[in-house]
Order: sequence, then structure tokens, then C-alpha cells
Amino acid sequence: MNKKSYLEIFSFLENLNKNNNREWFEKNKPVYKAIQEKLTQTAKNIASMLSSEHVDTYKVFRIYRDVRFSKDKTPYKTNIGIAFHRIKPQYRGGYYLHIEPNNCFLATGFWNPNKEDLHRIRKEIEIDPDEFIKVITDKKMINKWGNMQGEELKTAPRGFDKTHPNVDLLRKKQFLFVKKLTNEDVLHDSFEAEVVNYFKTIRPFFDYM
Repeated sequence: MNKKSYLEIFSFLENLNKNNNREWFEKNKPVYKAIQEKLTQTAKNIASMLSSEHVDTYKVFRIYRDVRFSKDKTPYKTNIGIAFHRIKPQYRGGYYLHIEPNNCFLATGFWNPNKEDLHRIRKEIEIDPDEFIKVITDKKMINKWGNMQGEELKTAPRGFDKTHPNVDLLRKKQFLFVKKLTNEDVLHDSFEAEVVNYFKTIRPFFDYM
């Protein structure tokens, strides 16, 4: 997409944030449909550029919120989310692009490892943490993504030594890298190429995992 298209997305989401109701949305649904078509094509293009990273599918998330169990009953999300999935079961991990005025970001890594995978990761760190630490503290990785993020336990997981020198890594439940973006980043002519470039730099981490 070009700068004009991203400006249209920002404008639509800002107006939706002020008018988060079905009446307004239905009136402006043709605008959303046009945006959705452009986003789907953009996701397809980015996924194609990530084929070398074993990406085979993508998903543009629905704008409709599930309000069944939420106190917030506003019916629509005020952001656009696009996920890119690696080929399963051979390759794990994924990529995410979040578009929201003044809150855009990229994310990658492992959002919710299953119980068995999480235990295997922790055992590997417990036995030989050096390689893992080398990967996540690589200068190129840090320059692009900063430090690894993610939810963690308050103490060592069951069955692991609380005094382990890398207990901070053993406590991790998620293994994520997040890159905040400005609106200007998104509006730049090379934005989509930069998204692909950022995602490709995570490859050593995925290869290790």
C-alpha cells in the first residue's frame, strides 16, 4: 500500500474510536471493505516476501470484538492486526503487524508455547544457557528489536532450581520481541520492505528454538 492508503486507515480507525457503534460502522462499512481488500493484498505481498522464512499463511484479524465475556461492550476493535504463520509442524513461531494510530508495532517470537514445548525450552536453558543467551543478546538483534519480552512467573517453575544463575530466563512463559513504530514509520515509502527486513533478522532466534 502507499502512503495515502495508510492515511485512510489511520483516519478510519480514529473516527471509529470516536464513534464505536453499529450505526456509524454500518454507514461507513464500504470504507472499511475497501480498506480490508487493500490490507488483504498487503498481507499477501508481505507473506510472499517472507517465503524464505517458511511463512505459508497469513491472517487479517476481524474488526469485530467478542464482547460476550468483556465489561467493555464496544463492538469494534480500533486497530488492525495481521499475523503471519510459519509452516507447521516443521517450523514454530510467527510474526505480527499491529496498525493503530500512535500505537503501531511489530511483534515476533512465541506468544503461547504449549506445556511440552515450554518445558523443553526451559530444560535446554537450564542445561546449556550459553547458546540461547548468545542468540538473544546478538548485537544485530538488539539493535533491531531490543531485549526479549514476555510474561513470566514470579519464581522458578516447578522442578527447577530457584538459585539457577539464569532463573530469570527459566521464569519466562513467553519469548517475544516487540518493535514500536511511529505513524511516520508506517507512512514511509519503504515501510513494507522494512517490515520484512525486521522479521528476517529474527531468523537466528527461530533457528535456535
